[in-house]
Amino acid sequence: MGKKRVMLPANSIDLSAVKYEPEVIQAPHLTGFLFKLFIKIIEAPFIGSLIISHLKKQNKMVETLQYTEIPEGPMFKPEFPPQEPEHGVIAVDEDGKPEDRVESALKCLPHYDPASCLEGDLASTFKYWKIRDYAYAYRSRIVTPSAVVERIISVVEEYNNKSPPCPLLISFNAEEVRKQAAASTRRFEEGNPISILDGIFMAIKDDIDCYPHPSKGATIWMHEVRSVKKDAVCVSRLRSCGVILIGKANMHELGMGTTGNNSNYGTTRNPHAHERYTGGSSSGPAAIVASGLCSAALGTDGGGSVRIPSSLCGVVGLKTTHGRTSMEGSLCGSGTVEIIGPIASSVEDAMLVYAAILGSSPADRIALRPSPPCLPILPSPDTADGLGSLRLGKYTAWFNDVHSPEISDKCEDALNLLSKTHGCEVVEIVIPELHEMRTAHLVSIGSETQCSLNPDCEDGKRVRLTHDTRTSLALFQSFTGSDYVAAQRLRRRIMYHHMEIFKKVDIIVTPTTGMTAPVIPPSALKFGETDMKVTGYLMRFIIAANLLGLPAISVPIGYDKQGLPIGLQLLGRPWAEATILRLASAVEDLCGKPKKKPASFYDVLKMN
Repeated sequence: MGKKRVMLPANSIDLSAVKYEPEVIQAPHLTGFLFKLFIKIIEAPFIGSLIISHLKKQNKMVETLQYTEIPEGPMFKPEFPPQEPEHGVIAVDEDGKPEDRVESALKCLPHYDPASCLEGDLASTFKYWKIRDYAYAYRSRIVTPSAVVERIISVVEEYNNKSPPCPLLISFNAEEVRKQAAASTRRFEEGNPISILDGIFMAIKDDIDCYPHPSKGATIWMHEVRSVKKDAVCVSRLRSCGVILIGKANMHELGMGTTGNNSNYGTTRNPHAHERYTGGSSSGPAAIVASGLCSAALGTDGGGSVRIPSSLCGVVGLKTTHGRTSMEGSLCGSGTVEIIGPIASSVEDAMLVYAAILGSSPADRIALRPSPPCLPILPSPDTADGLGSLRLGKYTAWFNDVHSPEISDKCEDALNLLSKTHGCEVVEIVIPELHEMRTAHLVSIGSETQCSLNPDCEDGKRVRLTHDTRTSLALFQSFTGSDYVAAQRLRRRIMYHHMEIFKKVDIIVTPTTGMTAPVIPPSALKFGETDMKVTGYLMRFIIAANLLGLPAISVPIGYDKQGLPIGLQLLGRPWAEATILRLASAVEDLCGKPKKKPASFYDVLKMN
């Protein structure tokens, strides 16, 4: 019969006949000299294409993209059906002032007791200082932003002088940060802070514009071909709220990796275990928040790049609906899978930052017709909260397909607590065509990345990229126009499957990652590494949010036996950020304590 495979229309699939197939990735794990040699081979004109073709066949990509007849039409960017209004929320004006939206978000939070931030000792009962703790300390004249900034500068300089290098920030100007802190301090002295975010320190991932810093994307050349003349829209909104921007955070080069390895500037280390990766590609932002230097940071998420490092570092990472926040002023502003999102040490802080940066671009409002942005009214732990009506979808076979049972066990415990405490119903679901979803995402993000980099690669910049980036580009370059169209046909199928699931459940629940923070091979520090099996575990549960543009959040729920953080992912309906934030807050209350103090933690507020 030949190799041709004909897919049934998506609406004709018998879900009872779907069998879960564990992901098996065929690819070598290479570091050091062997990795350098591999790059030379796969970039060679003839033999390189043969090797790439062989790897694609081994991983069933050729079968999926070239030998399969897909009946659906292509979906070149997410298209969402109209959504029902969320309950227990307030709508905010995306055209209004960011500081007004932040004030609305503040009113949605539970009552704040100033005494709570003075209780306890971080050495014995660890907790992260929240944005409201900083605001109280500033307003009470306990400390000033100018005093805090000196502590932050000291830590940043300490990291910059480590050997081997593992910088948190790629671009940092101490005097420029001091000026921002001095301006904030004056506002507090005059009794006129702009918002609850005034004086709050944040880092910006190096692929988001933050003037006057260059945006290198952690390369050694991007700033030579692309100048930064103003803030990205999201950064401008934060600045208008009084946020102090400390600089550009380290990352996996051009976002093309899940570990955070960076041989250009040095690999950021996991604050919980120095010998392990932070996860990527937003490695610097997650490590900065987890180490206590900043209350929050901005990252980008095209393939889990906010949620993966947040999970591995024990913090909160929010990926919004595609089009909910503006991508103007980022290196990947024209893509269909990537968003800018906040990383924070708590759900309430993520919500405050989200309120500041939300707002669709004019083009996305026309194309996507977004529902009005809403914020959840977060109750106190002892009040009725209405979570009992939520139905949580769990695909058990997929949920349990993790590197260590500790991960799925902790996530299962979280679901049991939600059911017992709030009455949430856990509903068994089936998600078909997970392999096709992974393939469609890889072709989509790979083609978009290759398209944006083509002019510079043709201009000789390719050889100045890291080895793992060049490995990815060799694969991306092999994708054809027909591969891309096939991937977009698959995107429409996968969207159909998920919209059908969301008729039965409100949120899909999974572990965030299939493994906790992996060890950094010493040989990978100089030349990088390629380890697609680790990438497979780290990306196992995150792809739907990017390919389909759905909102998702990672919340820390505990630790494995080695003391490494574990995250729970909540995947929501289109535009349902308020619903996942509300449930994430409940998960945080139930599972987020006690917190383990990271091995690398800095108490820059020093309230005790």
